[in-house]
Amino acid sequence: MNSPLPESVDVAIVGAGLAGLCAARTLQRAGRDVVVLEASDGVGGRVRSDVVDGFVLDRGFQVLLTAYPEVHRQMDVAALRLHRFDPGAMVWHNGKGAVVADPFRQPKRLLETVTAPIGTLGDKARIALQRRRLAKGHPADLLRGIDLPTVTALRSAGFSNTIIDRFWRPFIGGVQLDPGLGTSSRMFDIVMRCLSDGDSAVPAAGMQAIPDQLADGLRPGTVHLNSAVAAVEPGSIRLVGDRTLAAAAIIVATDGPAAAALIGDHGVRDPGSRSVGCVYFAANRPPTDEKLIILDGDRSGPVKNVAVMSNVAPGYAPAGQHLVAAALPGVVEGDLETAARAQLRGWWGADVDGWRHLRTYRIPHGQPDQSPPFSPKRRVALGGGLFVCGDHRDTGSIQGAMFSGRRCGEAVLSGLS
Repeated sequence: MNSPLPESVDVAIVGAGLAGLCAARTLQRAGRDVVVLEASDGVGGRVRSDVVDGFVLDRGFQVLLTAYPEVHRQMDVAALRLHRFDPGAMVWHNGKGAVVADPFRQPKRLLETVTAPIGTLGDKARIALQRRRLAKGHPADLLRGIDLPTVTALRSAGFSNTIIDRFWRPFIGGVQLDPGLGTSSRMFDIVMRCLSDGDSAVPAAGMQAIPDQLADGLRPGTVHLNSAVAAVEPGSIRLVGDRTLAAAAIIVATDGPAAAALIGDHGVRDPGSRSVGCVYFAANRPPTDEKLIILDGDRSGPVKNVAVMSNVAPGYAPAGQHLVAAALPGVVEGDLETAARAQLRGWWGADVDGWRHLRTYRIPHGQPDQSPPFSPKRRVALGGGLFVCGDHRDTGSIQGAMFSGRRCGEAVLSGLS
């Protein structure tokens, strides 16, 4: 139950997503009086999990990249009890799964990778050269590099249409919710660098464990759930129901479209959206025992990647059952369950007919659009005591949301000092 809302505070934060929680932690550590107003019934924003019939369902297929530096700065990573995917992917092509592993970390799978029908030997050599290039220098320098649509950058690097269609579109297109590969190549470089430097992982209790840990680090009574904000002006917030709250500084820490709706008059524009659908199935036996993302190498339907989550994190499913997540980047309309089941039946046969549908998620705003021209570190101080943070101010990622929150909290402290 929420504690009573005060009449005034040093800083009021709208939104208890990762950015808002990190901003609140930064400010409380500096001794400021902070209130976080969250419209929904829980913390996390787009990083939420539900438990359905004993299965842990992240709201949209999500993973944590362990190479994100802000995660280690903000969190007790060991306490998350991370379960890691194997580095690489399985590409489903012509009725078979071919493994494309990271040979630097899984040398035993080198032969499988070399013979995988995803492109030419030259294409695979280019991936190794790309990995070497991205490993040089500081990751921040990559965000000042070439700024082209990813598909243009891949073609310029010499990759064939075969590997672009069979591997890059379902793989990176799934990560960035952009199968067309129109996202800035700067973000592509950052994602690939993080995948090379660390692992893709999920907490044992689901992605919800991330915002829960951040919120647990705040003083009791800081976060007020079911507290929707109707309007924001310098020095004052009006909640739905006409209750007002005075604050010396106000941070809008919602997603980009919601921030634009609240404070668009103060220079915040809707960044555009990358959408995603996600369908979860319960299965008596898994379609594969691999701890790998499974990619649609044939462009056979709206599902671009699949993960058997119970292979990676056994606690995501009850004992003796398995959890299959099918991600549909860019698709939120129509009967997603029927479309996903029909496509996956073509992969794995009649077993798919016996899978039990658990839940379908439709997420119109999964990530901000980051098409060129793309520049991170957009301004967070709007003047008049108004501030804004979120992944739309930095990079569309968990790293970007957390870093933006801390950066915004530090900017508020500078203004209040």
